[in-house]
Amino acid sequence: MDKRHFSFVVAAIAASLVAAPALAQKKYDAGATDKEIKIGNIMPYSGPASAYGTIGKAMNAYFDKINAEGGINGRKIKFITLDDGYSPPKTVEQARKLVEEEEVLFIATSLGTPPNSAIHKYMNQKKVPQLFVATGATKWGDPKNFPWTMGWQPNYQAEGKIYAAHILETKPGAKIAVLYQNDDYGKDYLHGFEAGLGDKAKTMIVSKLTYEVTDPTIDSQMVTMKASGADVFFNITTPKFAAQAIKKAAEIGWKPVHYLNNVSASVGSVLVPAGLDNSVGLISTQYLKDPTDPQWANDKGFLDWKEFMAKYYPGGDLKDGSNVYGYNVAQGLVQVLKQAGDNLTRENIMKQAASLNNLELPMMLPGVNAQTGPDDFFPIEREQLIRFDGKSWVRFGKVYGR
Repeated sequence: MDKRHFSFVVAAIAASLVAAPALAQKKYDAGATDKEIKIGNIMPYSGPASAYGTIGKAMNAYFDKINAEGGINGRKIKFITLDDGYSPPKTVEQARKLVEEEEVLFIATSLGTPPNSAIHKYMNQKKVPQLFVATGATKWGDPKNFPWTMGWQPNYQAEGKIYAAHILETKPGAKIAVLYQNDDYGKDYLHGFEAGLGDKAKTMIVSKLTYEVTDPTIDSQMVTMKASGADVFFNITTPKFAAQAIKKAAEIGWKPVHYLNNVSASVGSVLVPAGLDNSVGLISTQYLKDPTDPQWANDKGFLDWKEFMAKYYPGGDLKDGSNVYGYNVAQGLVQVLKQAGDNLTRENIMKQAASLNNLELPMMLPGVNAQTGPDDFFPIEREQLIRFDGKSWVRFGKVYGR
């Protein structure tokens, strides 16, 4: 072997040794390759909660935007979103399909407390991330017992406590009626609300009624609550029933101080069907910018969202806050994937999701951020009270939360 050939061989070996660590840094679980990241999602595109289906469509549109711009770290996102009709048995079926047949890297932002409850143990047994769950149930923030599940939005119990605090401050002698969906979602809100009222809950709450998600209407409950003499109404319902409750209250001439849970505060999918005039004075909470609020008309985050909607989701309703939600949570997922780099294992996805540091996204309200840690699986914990003025939600008071 002459000197030149020997030098070439030595150089080649040296180059391979230098390259080896770089190659070794790439780690993949099922659903990730050099070119693609598969994300699963389950939405109620049909059934009683179908108004929320637009969240999945907005997310899909955002990933189309990301892919058009070259993807994340050179990888395109394949977003596989399936319909469960808000039926827990169907959710189980679709989760199995995504995990076992499609072999997604993780499932993100599947909607609803009962549907997600149905796959909670399954996802953790399979050690597949159930990430940024689209429900505020408190159970999604339990890293000790369910390390593969993480929420996104403010949790329902904390929101319920905000309404209770406001009632105690402004109407301490209130007679309160509560209508809630008869499942974990409704009970979670109620638990936080009663905890916020403390010992006064027993005397202040004069009517407490439930409805089933399969019920055609809640008309009889509304009539019963009016007859109770309640002058405050806490409305814990999903969009279809929220619109019915607002409309029915107007029809029967019941005018309590009306608190509406955040998950049904969309102008487009709830207040417009209920009647904007009927919705004047409603109180709710907000952590995202309301697309109907004129104060954001020249806000860069809002203008970018409008441009995105026009280009990637032209059929989406610009008045529907759920389209802001889908955009926002998709941005959160993109941040996690960017942080994960070339280590696209399920374990690292959860590690990165639990390492969000003061993440402020363009359509979050000022003062609201996403912050997580190994023992903190509640990304967004700040929100503000809002009141509907007939055209849009108007923020008032302080920003609650940590």
